[in-house]
Amino acid sequence: MPRRRDLPVSERAPISPRDVTVVIPCMNEAGSLPGVLAAVPPGYRTVVVDNNSTDDTAAVAVAHGASVVREPVPGYGSAVHAGVLAAQTMVVCVLDGDGSMDPGELPRLVAALDSGADLAVGRRRGTWPLHSRIGNAVLAARLRRRYGLPIHDLGAMRAVRRQDLLDLGVDNRRSGYPLQLLVLAGRAHWRVVEQDVTYRPRTAGTSKVSGSLKGTVVAVHDFWKVIG
Repeated sequence: MPRRRDLPVSERAPISPRDVTVVIPCMNEAGSLPGVLAAVPPGYRTVVVDNNSTDDTAAVAVAHGASVVREPVPGYGSAVHAGVLAAQTMVVCVLDGDGSMDPGELPRLVAALDSGADLAVGRRRGTWPLHSRIGNAVLAARLRRRYGLPIHDLGAMRAVRRQDLLDLGVDNRRSGYPLQLLVLAGRAHWRVVEQDVTYRPRTAGTSKVSGSLKGTVVAVHDFWKVIG
């Protein structure tokens, strides 16, 4: 039996909202989660992955209708992978829980999968730290040259078919997860689509990566080990 992504687009069943789970990796995002969860499109399921929060992240998530998975192994990739494993739907979407991105824009990424994409990623448009933008630009340029991917951002928001993602074998459990996903997608000759998404200042709390120069340097170091 051919996998769904191997079928012609005309033979694939349309993706409905009930086929989608939004995975939100979190560490200390109790202040921003209410707004994020309220903006998740109707019909989408939501899994919040609590990655060693010391605030009320888990309780807030439950109070606003999300399922909660606790992932004790620290790291963005650990949290995302735990959420993907917990999801039971055909499609998973991932975005941060800090309020910097609008979950209401996820249907456009899901629609790209319906149109034949294997992976749809968001290109952030808005004001974000210069050091973070420079690091993203350098790495994205390397991806374009090496793999021909139409990428200008490492995709903090993305949509992909769950089983395809698991089969791809992304095993980076730190901040290098998004980059390894793109590297492996390029090697597998996936059709990757990038779409503009809104980016705004986080609504509460402190960024663990892009909000500080130190966090960005650590992330870029992780990224560079992945891309080589």
